[in-house]
Amino acid sequence: MSTVAAHRSVAVRQYFLITGNYWAFTLTDGALRMLVVLHFHQLGYTPLQVALLFLFYEVFGVITNLVGGWLGARIGLNRTMNIGLALQVVALGMLTVPAVALTVPWVMAAQALSGIAKDLNKMSAKSSIKLLVPGDQPGALYRWVAALTGSKNALKGIGFFLGGALLTAFGFRAAIAGMAIALLMVWVASLILLQRDLGKARNKPKFRDLFSKSRAINLLSAARLFLFGARDVWFVVALPVFLATALGWSDWAVGAFLASWVIGYGIVQSLAPYFTGRRSSRVPDGRSAFAWAAALAIAPATMAVLLGYAVDATLVLVVGLAIFGVLFAINSSLHSYLIVSYANEDGVSLDVGFYYMANALGRLLGTVLSGAVFQAGGLVPCLWIAAMFVALAALISLALPKHGPAAALPESRPESGD
Repeated sequence: MSTVAAHRSVAVRQYFLITGNYWAFTLTDGALRMLVVLHFHQLGYTPLQVALLFLFYEVFGVITNLVGGWLGARIGLNRTMNIGLALQVVALGMLTVPAVALTVPWVMAAQALSGIAKDLNKMSAKSSIKLLVPGDQPGALYRWVAALTGSKNALKGIGFFLGGALLTAFGFRAAIAGMAIALLMVWVASLILLQRDLGKARNKPKFRDLFSKSRAINLLSAARLFLFGARDVWFVVALPVFLATALGWSDWAVGAFLASWVIGYGIVQSLAPYFTGRRSSRVPDGRSAFAWAAALAIAPATMAVLLGYAVDATLVLVVGLAIFGVLFAINSSLHSYLIVSYANEDGVSLDVGFYYMANALGRLLGTVLSGAVFQAGGLVPCLWIAAMFVALAALISLALPKHGPAAALPESRPESGD
């Protein structure tokens, strides 16, 4: 019994260390995105040009998730997480050069490194949870994944606010330098404290094992692609530029508003288990994924209709974003549980990496469309595309596995110590 308790204590400590690494990284990542969007918009870049600054961030995110899962299974998730932290420090350092050196290719290269870093860090964190929770406790796994994902997104929202505030208070270069120094200290601590060989597969995977052979994971990955494409097609570039130009909001106000949305979204993600199965003592399945995606598709379509009829844009966006945020957070958290649940424990990062490759591909598609469609037609077409993408995610989810009557939460009774 004492051995079990000791193992649990180690697992909990590692969970909090992984979460702390993920938090620190996410804070800088959110702030960096807001800094780049607002700073280069101030310099006169068009929405499409701003979107293209993130092109390599998303492209290399696709590649990193695919290769990173294989790498994590071979060398261990502790090493891939630390590599991600180190690369983010380098990427931030690249943006501290004098303003005349901040050319588009240079910024795109820095964003490429940041994209690699972000997805190595995220893949490592999400994969690690599978190994720290006993396999016979799906309810506990769902709550741990939801807590990690939700807290990360709340910190990302704080990062958005931080980015806008730092840009206003200190300027672009000083803000970036401060974040680089803080993250460097986190990286050193992680090198010392993170468990060795976490997630290293017993059987070394071959490079051909990069692509998932599981139908469930392939379907979930396709649904994830359209889900995140739907968010980013209007949220990444179109929305902040619309708030700044059409509604005349200040940089600080844009950053604070988007930050509040992401923080609320993260809180809802953490509570997702209570919305999607706690009361009925069930963990989510394919039916849950379809139902929540179908509900989400209504939100951007309704916003597009209201804006088309010239209803007050501020009211539509504030209320619409709140509804979209709650539903999107539940969808995202539900997906995050399903991928960890479906993944094979030996070499878990392979399956998780493939899934997040699709996630990154959706962000890439959404980011490019966000700049191009907004520049061509404004915010309303972006919202219609978002509604269409979510509808596709819902249709794909119909084919996901469904639980039988016995697939109840074993932790539905009161627990101690989870």
